Amino acid sequence: MKKLLSGNEAIALGARLAGVKYASAYPGTPSTEILENLATATEMRAEWAPNEKVALDSVAGASYGGARALASMKHVGLNVASESLFYLAYTGVNAGLVIISADDPGAWSSQNEQDNRHYARFAKVPCLEPADSQECLDFIALAFDLSEQFDTPVIVRTTTRVNHSKSVVNVPESNGHEPRPLKPFVRNTAKYAMIPANARRRHPEVEQRTKQLAEWAETASVNRIEWGDKKFGVVTSSAAYQYAREVFDGYSFLKLGMSYPLPEKLIRNFAAQVEKVVVVEELDPFFEHEIRAMGIPVVGKEFFPVTNEFTLAVVRDGARKLGVKVGDAVQNPSGAAAVPARPPALCPGCPHRSTFYALRKLRLRVAGDIGCYAMGALPPFNVIDTLGCMGASFGVAQGVTAVGANTDKERWVAVIGDSTFFHAGLPALANIVYNKGASTLMILDNDTTAMTGQQDNPSTGVTLQGEKTQKIDIEAVVRGMGVQDIFVVNAFDEHEVEKTLKKALAIKDRPTVIISRGPCVFLDQYPQKFVYEVSSAKCNGCSICFKVGCPAIFKGELDTTTKQPKAVIDPLLCIGCDVCAQVCPHDAIGKISN
Repeated sequence: MKKLLSGNEAIALGARLAGVKYASAYPGTPSTEILENLATATEMRAEWAPNEKVALDSVAGASYGGARALASMKHVGLNVASESLFYLAYTGVNAGLVIISADDPGAWSSQNEQDNRHYARFAKVPCLEPADSQECLDFIALAFDLSEQFDTPVIVRTTTRVNHSKSVVNVPESNGHEPRPLKPFVRNTAKYAMIPANARRRHPEVEQRTKQLAEWAETASVNRIEWGDKKFGVVTSSAAYQYAREVFDGYSFLKLGMSYPLPEKLIRNFAAQVEKVVVVEELDPFFEHEIRAMGIPVVGKEFFPVTNEFTLAVVRDGARKLGVKVGDAVQNPSGAAAVPARPPALCPGCPHRSTFYALRKLRLRVAGDIGCYAMGALPPFNVIDTLGCMGASFGVAQGVTAVGANTDKERWVAVIGDSTFFHAGLPALANIVYNKGASTLMILDNDTTAMTGQQDNPSTGVTLQGEKTQKIDIEAVVRGMGVQDIFVVNAFDEHEVEKTLKKALAIKDRPTVIISRGPCVFLDQYPQKFVYEVSSAKCNGCSICFKVGCPAIFKGELDTTTKQPKAVIDPLLCIGCDVCAQVCPHDAIGKISN
């Protein structure tokens, strides 16, 4: 049976076919849909975890308990889970354990372009790299078999293009899903408890395992040679293989489906039979350095960039510099208009809009965090001054205050979302309270994990598989951590948000927390409001409403007196949050007349 599946859909199906009983993740593009697809499976348990480390620890427990288990995360999520990855490399597994690391070349939805193949080498665990949806399905089954055969966690590294592109997949007619009995847990403290003495004993076993995996890789079907013209021998993997296969059509290929450990004998055999070895890989020169370390001359990053996502045009340009005769694809047909830039923006009706309008109006410095509210760094707000990783905002705020940089002349505020607060904000808040910090902190509670597609989190009261659960009260948590001054404000009331900010900033000897509450516009509980319109007679083009950054508001005709464009509201985009009406000084914006 053939199906058209995205890489994420194929990974989820592969996990089900492999008999996975437990899966955990924190949502993060481009990996989110894996767990969303697994959540529909009745034969397994799938959960959103507060963060990736918790997810991987939970998956470790499931594996120790005898069930095949999977943890899924985007590339930066593995940074959070890395401590758990490293102890798992030493303890090994009981039942199979697979970690999906979805890298993001091009940083389409991330703060960096890190190459997580390095984690496999660093932790000394095997890494598989599928190049299309069929391989996503097949490699998952292989990963679980490898995990159990070699007593190791296995990383399956994907990229944005592999995760989100669709291709035809051959699916077994039976659809699998055969239940697997739990594998008994045999108590073995020397294997599973990593006190220093046991860790020292386990390390040689990890090194031996790496050698055995390298031997296995020599004949594994995931690494294959495709012979052609031997003038160029292309070593490649993942999405880069798809581009290289088209550009270097007719030449010889070594496609590496296992990126660590590498099959040295296979690589030497391939290199010995071609005139020049060319490495085509996205991001870091991982293969290039490994192959050079074998004493094999190769070319690579001098022709292909070390940054950004590959495209056919990028690979074609590198090949041309190499002396390969390649055709020119039409990039922009004659007469075709170039697509204008479309920068991201807060959605019409977003509850964060009033917060960033107020922060900008008060000319505050803002330590930002990861989420929809990162849009506050862009026009028209231009208000976020720092943005690093999940939970960093609260830590930055503490440091700024601790060194005396948070002064009356230049006041700082930290912003974080509800999901991110549970992900990495809790320890940072504990740090502020414990160390007598005096930061002003805003938790933007929109009742969901919005940026990755409205997933639930500990504050929503609903699990990934739709079960009602205990809703963790953010205000109670903050109060329980020792914060005395907590302000809860309606996110859609701009004047109240501004007033509350001033009140919180006036308290300078202890931490203050503002919880700005308002549901994401895509949630069912979003309050139904009226559509608004601009009175052309009252509007004089003062442009203040443009500063709320709503995509539903655009510039219209010029005012005859001020010569400035008047505002116009698109009724198809307007959600009726009325923030624009609140800030309009001329009472020119009102509910639409029937």
